[in-house]
Amino acid sequence: MVWKSLRIVVLSIGLAAFAAAPVSAQKKQLLEYPSIHSPVVGERGMVVSQNAIASKVGADIIRQGGNAVDAAVAMGFAMAVSLPRAGNIGGDGFMLVHDGVSGQDIVFDFRSVAPRAATLAMYVDQKGQMVEAASKGYLAPAVPGTVAGLFRAHQRFGKLPWARVVSPAIALARDGLVLTPDEAFVFSWGQQRLSTSKAAREAYYKPDGALYRAGEVIRQPDLAWTLTQIAEHGADGFYKGAVAERIAADMKAHGGIISLEDLAAYRVMERQPLRGTYRGLDIVTTPPASAGGATLLNMLNMLERFDLAASGPGSARSLHLMAEAMKLGYADRYRFLGDTDFVKVPLTGFTSKGYATERARLIDPAKVKSEEGPAVGDPWRFESPSTTHFSVADANGMVVSTTYTLGADFGSGVMVANTGILLNNQMDNFSHFAAAKAQAEGKPIPPNALAPGKRMLSTMMPTFVMKDGKVWLATGSPGGSTIIDTVLQVIVNVVDFKLNVEEATHQPRIFQDAGAKLRVEPNFNPDTVRLLKDMGHPITSDETMGSAQSIMISGNLFLGAADPRRPGALAVAP
Repeated sequence: MVWKSLRIVVLSIGLAAFAAAPVSAQKKQLLEYPSIHSPVVGERGMVVSQNAIASKVGADIIRQGGNAVDAAVAMGFAMAVSLPRAGNIGGDGFMLVHDGVSGQDIVFDFRSVAPRAATLAMYVDQKGQMVEAASKGYLAPAVPGTVAGLFRAHQRFGKLPWARVVSPAIALARDGLVLTPDEAFVFSWGQQRLSTSKAAREAYYKPDGALYRAGEVIRQPDLAWTLTQIAEHGADGFYKGAVAERIAADMKAHGGIISLEDLAAYRVMERQPLRGTYRGLDIVTTPPASAGGATLLNMLNMLERFDLAASGPGSARSLHLMAEAMKLGYADRYRFLGDTDFVKVPLTGFTSKGYATERARLIDPAKVKSEEGPAVGDPWRFESPSTTHFSVADANGMVVSTTYTLGADFGSGVMVANTGILLNNQMDNFSHFAAAKAQAEGKPIPPNALAPGKRMLSTMMPTFVMKDGKVWLATGSPGGSTIIDTVLQVIVNVVDFKLNVEEATHQPRIFQDAGAKLRVEPNFNPDTVRLLKDMGHPITSDETMGSAQSIMISGNLFLGAADPRRPGALAVAP
């Protein structure tokens, strides 16, 4: 059975080519491997995340008889312990689920919301500039959604008991983690932000303030207590009762604005995903308050007008076309998208083929048309009367793609006293500057302006590429503003350039927003950079982009690709 499965890999995805010569020839045959990057192969499912501990937790849940949602929930809680700079119960995110039995796709939108007491004046100065309080400290957190989102997903699709999927995280927090060199470095790097609250300093540093070193054990008993409350009481163990009281009390003591009423009022939104097509394949992704999904569909629709395959992966022409589509998509994203529960958004127009055709006419395949950046389009004319990522698939056809975040690394830097909960800094994701400017000029406020109870716009966008009603590719990425471009390039790499999922993940990346400069990853091919400059692209380079954690499903095989751009990522076959 194993050899038969390996032959399927060989034949269907090009991982290897094996040619058996006739016995009479008596010639030695070579086993060939066309790609320098090969995915992890599994037959009973696949778990991929940025954090090795969480990946192992998810795989173990599947081995215990859990499904993909059980595994995803367990991983979400585990990363609150093992990846505190991004994994969280004090943040928010989006989970996209495909149920292999019913064929249903559903988005669990657990984006955080603005507290009821929030006002624009708290986050801008007299000149309308955003102040530090929007991104750091006790005014920066929005009402967290992660616990409610994971609980709702488990209620709908989970198979194992709730307490059982939370228990691995409790054990990790109680018994402690041995720090890797990267994790020890991250605490050093984040020390200034984590000094925002006494509780964070006590949780992540030694009593004398010294750093934990690689190989030492860090324990989080307060977080273990909070996770136990959640295991015993579900989402109410976070949004009501003792944990909620500690959050509200700590907020009040330090000038924060999240109240008991805010916590009790939080609701997860179950949404229908956005749907589009790209070269005959179905794309399923997240709607607003995720801006990423709509922008992805808009960009793919534009790129469909060009023959990328003819230029090949990594070519200057392919990268130029993608950069120009990215530029146009980002320009429109900033202008039109916001929380659809609060503002009217031209989703149908923005994601339509007709609008993309119009915008694609602005792309010159040979050169940059304008150094100033593109003008905003008008998708309303096409309208008829919305960090870390992990992906999970099980053998019964259930697939989960989840992106969740604290915002900045370590969020607001605020840890709620006696809970171990690091809070997000998502209040800086509203368009405060644009709102203040519009207010001063007497103009309509932007769609992403702050309002109490409103979800701020997000680039998070867990995504599926479908074939014949089944998930072929599950992907997503962290990376703030680079998320959309990262996911776009993974999809183009597998669809247009026929790369296997691991090779698609390893390809060098670019980032282009509505501005003039095109960003490339370090050590980018210098000849390609020169050609891009000749086409009119101002080039900049600083760091790697994103951390896509993807699964491709080919027949009965699950192919996992963990992005090496962030240390510790791991794909595990249950």
